[in-house]
Amino acid sequence: MLNVRFIIKMLGAVCLMETFFVLLATVCAYIYKGDDFQPLLISCGIMLLVGILGYVFGFRADEFDAGRREGMLIVTFTWILFSLLGMLPFYISGYIPTITDAFFETMSGFTTTGSTILKDIEVLPHGLLIWRSLTQWQGGIGIVVFTVALLPILGGGASQMFDAETPGITHERFRPRVAQVAKRLWAIYILFTIVVIGLLHAGPMDWYDAINHALTTVSTGGYSTKNDSLAYWNSAYIEYVIALFMFLGATNMTLIYFCFNGKPSKLLKNEEFRWFAGVVGVVTLVVTGWLLYTNLADGFTEAFRKSLFQVITLISSCGFIADDFLPWGSFFWIIALIIMFIGGCAGSTCGGLKMGRFVILFKNLGNEFKKQTHPHAVLPVRMNGQVVSSNIVHRILAFAFVYMLLIMISSLVLTASGLGFEEAIGASVSAVSNIGPALGSLGPIGNFAEVPDVCKWFLSFLMLIGRLEIFTILTILIPGFWKQ
Repeated sequence: MLNVRFIIKMLGAVCLMETFFVLLATVCAYIYKGDDFQPLLISCGIMLLVGILGYVFGFRADEFDAGRREGMLIVTFTWILFSLLGMLPFYISGYIPTITDAFFETMSGFTTTGSTILKDIEVLPHGLLIWRSLTQWQGGIGIVVFTVALLPILGGGASQMFDAETPGITHERFRPRVAQVAKRLWAIYILFTIVVIGLLHAGPMDWYDAINHALTTVSTGGYSTKNDSLAYWNSAYIEYVIALFMFLGATNMTLIYFCFNGKPSKLLKNEEFRWFAGVVGVVTLVVTGWLLYTNLADGFTEAFRKSLFQVITLISSCGFIADDFLPWGSFFWIIALIIMFIGGCAGSTCGGLKMGRFVILFKNLGNEFKKQTHPHAVLPVRMNGQVVSSNIVHRILAFAFVYMLLIMISSLVLTASGLGFEEAIGASVSAVSNIGPALGSLGPIGNFAEVPDVCKWFLSFLMLIGRLEIFTILTILIPGFWKQ
């Protein structure tokens, strides 16, 4: 039987934890004396009340009677609940006057998608902007990882939550408890954030902008404090710094954890990471050549900088804008869709199919060609020198099929709702892959303000599906999930 009390207790616990982050934004609003102080304070009170009620109701829940179903429901409802409560500062303040837009903006934040309905970002006061960035920072490493790290008292349910939130292809068994691993990943995440803040402030950014952009860089979220995003500064230094940490954000966090644990060889020898670095390098050189060929850049240095940043921001699903890539032509648009589709490494903060799955699919395809001439040959798929079980290969094939089917169905739904062809395809890939910018009027210099409300709710649902790796949400929608 489903452990409802435990689910409610966990949701209450994460709400109590989330109150701290809203309080940080409230303090920021107070320091800058903005008119967002009261809305943030009210939102903080509401979240605190919801957290207390939920935790008290489920206080006596049997935490050891929680399984994978409870973990999947907690993760899903956490994202939905946080988006509902997290939209309150925007809605109460009146800066985002409709529930639809406020929910879309907040869901886009917590899922680190980065799509926005705001036509003028700079009109938002400091407290709301920092809250907007904090939603992405939390969503990057995963609210659930924070929960597991900070609430080890939850015992039996912790591993179920961790598995539901981080459904990688293969897991290297951690020797410490899950809670200890989550704490160490959190420490690395915070360290990266602090380093980026310092590096950005050493450039042309002030402390406030540096903090905001550091929060949304390490989370590969892409929210900015400026309408022109990073193009506002037009700084090669900023672009290279952020490109480096977007690249790290798109790398498997567990491998980075092992680097800090004295085992850097695990990262350097990891096949998925080598493929990821190789794809970034090759695509960057191809785009650099394209910009030089079409005279869209002034010399090799500028072409390389623009290409490197744009490739990393798209493949990492970050979505920062340093240059409008729509004038780069349809050749680059196709490249953009491909790398948006593939994404970064499994176990990272980015979205997409994930490079590890892509590599396994690619190798499996190669084996199928070999079997045409050697039908009796046994040709297993190998990753990092180890055989990948047929069950994992079949699951990845199913994931890729559902991933593509979801994009096709979503494109069909969006076109039926009034979006243009380019916008529908771009928005579908962007939402499912948690990218941010799409194509056409929804491209890098556009926004989602004029998208019909029904499309905004649908895209919010797609963002949630993409953030939780598709199977988590779709499994919950299957009637058999709810049977005893």
